[in-house]
Amino acid sequence: MDRKEINAILEEAIALGKEAIPNGEVASYIPELSKADKNHLGLSIYTKDGRRYNMGDTDVRFTIQSISKIITLAVALEACGPEEIFAKVDVEPSGEAFNSLIDLDTTSNKPKNPMINSGALTVTSLLLNKTTFSEMRVFARKLCQDPEMDLDKAVFNSERANISRNRAIAYLLESKGIIESDVEDTLDLYTKMCSLTVTANSLANLGLTLANDGIDLSTGTRLLKTETVHMIKTIMLTCGMYDSSGEFAVHVGVPTKSGVGGGLVSTVDKEMGIGIFSPSLDEKGNCIAGRPVLEHLSKELKLHIFEWQSRIVDQVKPV
Repeated sequence: MDRKEINAILEEAIALGKEAIPNGEVASYIPELSKADKNHLGLSIYTKDGRRYNMGDTDVRFTIQSISKIITLAVALEACGPEEIFAKVDVEPSGEAFNSLIDLDTTSNKPKNPMINSGALTVTSLLLNKTTFSEMRVFARKLCQDPEMDLDKAVFNSERANISRNRAIAYLLESKGIIESDVEDTLDLYTKMCSLTVTANSLANLGLTLANDGIDLSTGTRLLKTETVHMIKTIMLTCGMYDSSGEFAVHVGVPTKSGVGGGLVSTVDKEMGIGIFSPSLDEKGNCIAGRPVLEHLSKELKLHIFEWQSRIVDQVKPV
């Protein structure tokens, strides 16, 4: 498929996304996020052969929010190892909202997965004695190939001033012996990671780094172990879209993680990374334009994980 054909598919996807935007609302529980223009929509695709496709608002900066959970988990898996991480956090879809504490308080001592707030807070707590925010920011810049990635102080201060629910979750985790580090320091690092700025372009870069087995395409440098990448992509597929992850996996079939700042990052194994920005959210807290955009791309470019596997099998000639 040539560039002209792909651009036509992207234009169709953007049009579908724009139709969905009026049905969502920007995040308001963090006052600074409520200032976003809900009509922004950007789509960036970065392929393993080095091609870039951009449509719309791909250079607009916004905060990464829960997409940072991918980066934090990656650092923790590398620094602590999977046994230590998954002794504290499960890897099952939650079926509850991203900021829920119902299951944690009634059915389990362990957070369901690292992609919801309770799980991410637990993972963050394990890093307090192993790294600093400055070091995490440097590594995040490498993963996203984005040297301008930095702390949005206005968003950080807004989140810290409205952190009661996450504070309740964190102290509940401490009471159960899951968080053993300082709770306020954990909340501080977690919120700083959520307040890093990105663009749709830098999210596409992150998606491609994961698609490329943790290797930076531009330098050939390995940033993550293969084992780490496999775990992250699997958790993205099963848990990355909160309590709509199962439906999303059926209809789109691409490992994806959302953030309430309006970002989506998707990774198509060995092929491409996709970054989307649109701050209008659905009732689950996911970018509302992202679903039709990704569903169209998945269908037209045959990106669904099982369709992609079928294409690979078809290319293998019998001996």
